[in-house]
Amino acid sequence: MLGTEALLDLTRTIAAALFAGKKYPWEILGDIGEFIRALGPTLPAGEFDHPKEDVWIARDAKVYPSAWIDGPCIIDHEAQVRHCAFIRGDAIAGRGSVVGNSTELKNSVLFDGVQVPHYNYIGDSILGYKAHMGAGSITSNIKSDKSLIAVMYGAERIDTGRKKFGAVLGDGVEVGCNSVLNPGTVIGRNTIVYPVSGVRGVIPENCIYKSAGDIAPRV
Repeated sequence: MLGTEALLDLTRTIAAALFAGKKYPWEILGDIGEFIRALGPTLPAGEFDHPKEDVWIARDAKVYPSAWIDGPCIIDHEAQVRHCAFIRGDAIAGRGSVVGNSTELKNSVLFDGVQVPHYNYIGDSILGYKAHMGAGSITSNIKSDKSLIAVMYGAERIDTGRKKFGAVLGDGVEVGCNSVLNPGTVIGRNTIVYPVSGVRGVIPENCIYKSAGDIAPRV
């Protein structure tokens, strides 16, 4: 379940080509900025504004005056970047996505329809189609001891070679308010995470995560 296509519908992102040939989705995290710089100039000038260097914003997107956007960045059609959002660069906000009030986004890809609408931190992460993070939920993208991050899948350890890696959320994942996704967390499609959860490791698809020892099938 850790493969890119097992977690993500690549027809639901402007960044599909970024994932080509990648076994695991987190392998794209070092390439986001370069990809944006290559894709941005090819976007239709009639559909995308280019307000500053390495920033492309769809003309039908809504960007609040108080938002701050650094490049490289692409804001796709009908996305919203709301009051006091802070986009630090190397970021793609997909079609119809929401980067909300006081949310911070860096080195991440939000697929179409993703919502991170209230006080979220999304760093070095990939959020699949229509994933949603409740108010105050965050991705923690660096370990306390600053060591390299591994994805723990049962007894298997998959070294990422990365010092910074937050989470991968499969399509349709719902994360409850004030939850923390620890470094290297991977959550399968359509899983629900209870509010105020501390999540680490790999969580299966189609489940309800109540706590580390209490994960139930979603029926």
